[in-house]
Amino acid sequence: MATNTPIQSTSALDRWFHISERGSNLATEIRGGLVTFVTMAYIVVLNPLIIGTATDENNELISGLAKFTKFVAQGSPENIVNQDNVNKTIVLVASATALLAGVMSILMGLVGRFPVALAAGLGLNSFLAFTIAPKMTWPEALGLMIIGGLLMFVLVLTGFRLAVFRAVPEALKYSIGAGIGLFIALIGLTDAGIVRNGVPLITFAVKGQLAGWPIFTFIFGLLLIIALVALRVRGGILIGLLVTTVLAVAIQAMLMVDDPEKINKDTYWRLNVPSLPKVNDVVDFTNPLQLWHINLTGGFQAVGALTAIIFIFSLLLSDFFDSIGTVTGLAAEADLLEEDGEIEHIREILVVDSVAVMAGAAAGTSSNTAYIESASGVGDGARTGIASIVTGVMFLLALFLAPLTKIVPYEAATPALVVVGFLMFTQIRKIPMDDYALAIPCFLTIVLMPFTYSITNGVGAGLVSFVLIKVCQRKFNEISVIMWIISLAFVLYFAINPISQLIN
Repeated sequence: MATNTPIQSTSALDRWFHISERGSNLATEIRGGLVTFVTMAYIVVLNPLIIGTATDENNELISGLAKFTKFVAQGSPENIVNQDNVNKTIVLVASATALLAGVMSILMGLVGRFPVALAAGLGLNSFLAFTIAPKMTWPEALGLMIIGGLLMFVLVLTGFRLAVFRAVPEALKYSIGAGIGLFIALIGLTDAGIVRNGVPLITFAVKGQLAGWPIFTFIFGLLLIIALVALRVRGGILIGLLVTTVLAVAIQAMLMVDDPEKINKDTYWRLNVPSLPKVNDVVDFTNPLQLWHINLTGGFQAVGALTAIIFIFSLLLSDFFDSIGTVTGLAAEADLLEEDGEIEHIREILVVDSVAVMAGAAAGTSSNTAYIESASGVGDGARTGIASIVTGVMFLLALFLAPLTKIVPYEAATPALVVVGFLMFTQIRKIPMDDYALAIPCFLTIVLMPFTYSITNGVGAGLVSFVLIKVCQRKFNEISVIMWIISLAFVLYFAINPISQLIN
């Protein structure tokens, strides 16, 4: 809970962003915004690989260009990919991703005044690209996503979304933060190659061994940031990121091979190769507005009203609770939860988040949503919307300096996520573990987030189990109407597949 004593503001900037009130300063906010950008800049590279390479029912890319020069059947060896069209689409999606992330993060900073950045949502973009788009055209798929965002916006304006936030028990709010901590730690370990697919389920590093210079880079960065954070060095996370990135560039230049035929993928960089771009490649701007094409109603005709409604419901519920869970977890970590569990400017935060869903879909990047990687900036001291503005400005610069965003490899950025995951997990101490009626739902919330790779699944399991336990205890007076509604919604969400099969 927030314990900062309000300090007399000295300027309009200070008063608007509550800088002194939240115990921060301008330098800390700028640093926090930079840290957040570095840890989530990967989305400019990763989102295009998902959205920019997937095809709709006509085997067209989101740009409207054909993916195949010759097409026989999906997956057939006779399919010939038109790589030029794919490359053009990837660049377009990268530019649009950076533009929307920049604009929406700045809007969140100015209006929501909260240290959370927004960008195309992972998970949501995969659902759009691989589940919805193949059953209709891209404009129709984006139209369904916009309808979901519009419904979410209406829920905010009517106060329902805020009522849901207030209905969640305080202990569950802390479990959301702790669960997100484990989630982003797992993301960090997975992206760095420490945790990989294996037998029977997952394995450690490269066949059980720490092999390769990229993994060495991650370990170096993790130990450095751990030491800096433990010593309470100001800007320790950013310092660790920068030093590790320099080390990665040096390792790539001196120790790593460049010949594709000689590269061992198990011991190579996971996404970005940390090499300095050529001077003439730094400015790489492509007009992102070319993807602005939507069809709001076509999806209903393409797959039928029932299937379209199921798609919209899945998108709506997932983003609805992903955002609430992320904001709640960040507020708890930043000590911005008030005595009554409220978050200052929560209505404005949710409004911007809803607008970002519609804007991201309209721009062809998938819905934009609050990013849990913002926890890295919060962990480095960010407490106000200024950090979000700084992150947004950096994304806008990435429009023109796209190659520079590729310098930082996963192995240099992910140590920050692991350490911040620990910082967020410490919220578990605020959960009453001796009260099983609360502790069990909190436990399910915490473990299902990383184990199912979904904030929504964790929140849903926690809320449904909380209501179930209260029903078993016959404590119906402790279950609000809102809790009944959202628990039923989650039951439908989890059972969406058998229900749709039964109806069909």
